[in-house]
Amino acid sequence: MKILISSHAFAPSIGGIETVTALLAKEFVRQGSEVAVVTQTVEESLEPFPFRVVRQSTLGELREALRWCDIFWQNNLSLRTLWPALFQRTPVVITHQGSYCRRPAGIDLVQRLKHAVVRRRSSVAISKAVADCFDVDSHLIPNPFDAQLFAPGPPAEERSNDLIFVGRLVTEKGVDLLLHALKQLPASTRLTIVGLGPERAAMEELATQLGLQEQVYFAGPQRGVELVRLLQEHKILVVPSRYDEPFGVVALEGIACGCVVVGSSGGGLAEAIGASGLTFPNGDAALLATLLGRLLREPDERARLAANGPAHLARFHPAVVAQSYLSLFAAKLR
Repeated sequence: MKILISSHAFAPSIGGIETVTALLAKEFVRQGSEVAVVTQTVEESLEPFPFRVVRQSTLGELREALRWCDIFWQNNLSLRTLWPALFQRTPVVITHQGSYCRRPAGIDLVQRLKHAVVRRRSSVAISKAVADCFDVDSHLIPNPFDAQLFAPGPPAEERSNDLIFVGRLVTEKGVDLLLHALKQLPASTRLTIVGLGPERAAMEELATQLGLQEQVYFAGPQRGVELVRLLQEHKILVVPSRYDEPFGVVALEGIACGCVVVGSSGGGLAEAIGASGLTFPNGDAALLATLLGRLLREPDERARLAANGPAHLARFHPAVVAQSYLSLFAAKLR
């Protein structure tokens, strides 16, 4: 099977869609398909890929790629790359990652056009929460995590660090909630914040205002083996998003590294956490502090939750997720 993938952002850009696209493209190749990726990311990646990457394709390049492929998979809807496929009658499957899932309000022509396209093409939703945003039935196929990279470290009782946050430092990720929750925990509790973003200076200032500067370490952006090492050193990964996350690959990564996950309950994040952690209502810093305090005091409860990890992670393995897509693609070609 020849699969053309549209991924608006791709390596070396860092983000969830970029990671998922690379993981599944590699797995499609491993399972015998030919793959090409079209992306708007200009920078060349230092990582060699076992497939062709076309950056900022011209209309002619895109048409050529569409003539080459058997199926066109859009990992998040891109009108820029979709319309030529409509004229060439190329079979299209669109995976909704969440960026345009809100229902249109007012004029909002772009949003209405995207929802109109969704009603006429095969849809995949990464979580039930995302599927519920649309008026059509979607195939439910979750995002995978990098099962080769993220792996268990020391048992929880041997881990020297308490809490870790991994993500962009932006308002909707709720780092301020986590800092306010930390203020309610014993002064011996330590938090590592991994990530970069426009809110970093504000979060450092908030930590100082709350008197937490000795308890909080801003580690900056980390990836690859360094990120794995940090996760393996911590007991609890906290995902305190203020908004409804469409899914939450970071939760899978934490679970794979042996962390218990505590995250907000809105959106699809709870589906990613499963029975390997606890959830709290979005924005509730007091309840977040209560849950974190209880887990830090109860190692047996942490061990119980962590033991659920392997069974939970099985359905998010790249090979399993890729096979779900390949079966869907094959059905479209019959």
